[in-house]
Amino acid sequence: MQDKDVTLKASTRPRRGSGVATAYEMLKREILELTIAPGSPVDETELTERFGMSRTPIREALIRLSSEGLVVTLPNRSTVVAPINFLELSHFFDALTLMYRVTTRLAAEHRDDGEIGRIHDLEAGYAKAVAARDVAAMIEVNRDFHLAIAKAGRNPYYIELFERLLDEGRRLLRYYYSSFNDELPRAYLDEHKAMVAAIEARDVEAADRIAKAHADQIVRQIQAYIAADRRINGDIAL
Repeated sequence: MQDKDVTLKASTRPRRGSGVATAYEMLKREILELTIAPGSPVDETELTERFGMSRTPIREALIRLSSEGLVVTLPNRSTVVAPINFLELSHFFDALTLMYRVTTRLAAEHRDDGEIGRIHDLEAGYAKAVAARDVAAMIEVNRDFHLAIAKAGRNPYYIELFERLLDEGRRLLRYYYSSFNDELPRAYLDEHKAMVAAIEARDVEAADRIAKAHADQIVRQIQAYIAADRRINGDIAL
């Protein structure tokens, strides 16, 4: 009987690492969806009370978020949500647009059937997230979709740079989806389909043209939304 009780107690304990995963996923969602504003302080004590767990899983979750560039530790050892440097956005958008184009071109040139299958799966996953208006999933799957395209292009330097840009741009996508009230128009969703079709057909020029148009409309939409928001709040527009 005693052995049975021990087994039952053990089975009800949370799995090791489950607290870290829970804290990480919840904080990541709140940061990506801008529920926690860029530059906001991260209070470990408040988080332990809110999540009902010790500081250890909270700290481990913050380490993971730091490795993704979503939180930063200041010289005084306090932690804040990574700020967004609005003054540097034009440089960021230039680099992002260039990488959209070059990685999509290379994917059309070098992809194999396995990579096309992976890209198709991510395209379908993104469409599903859009239909559910699950913004956190839209942000993450969009990142994975474009990174899979970059990997199909086979240039490790471009892959590394594009991954960094995609990671840095995840919160900016929150502004993009907000500009549509989280209901992305079908025309923009279809751009992913056209991109995949060009890659699958090995049509390098079409892949480049579609990627540029896709990047350009995203940049324009984000810039317009941020400029309007900053005007409303009395800040200097971009």
